[in-house]
Amino acid sequence: MGRTLMIVGAIILAIGLIWELAGRFIPLGKLPGDFLFKSGNTTIYFPIVTCIIISIVLSLILSFIRR
Repeated sequence: MGRTLMIVGAIILAIGLIWELAGRFIPLGKLPGDFLFKSGNTTIYFPIVTCIIISIVLSLILSFIRR
């Protein structure tokens, strides 16, 4: 169990580092198609395109790992 937790932690750390470095080149969360509604003190944010891109990238990575 401990080894599994360390592996999961390392994966989360790697994803965080990649996210931070990629944020300088690819503005994830601020892409065209990500909806932001502001009205007074209320802000609603729908990162639709960002979620689609992350889903595609993760699907490709997992398909390569399975092979």
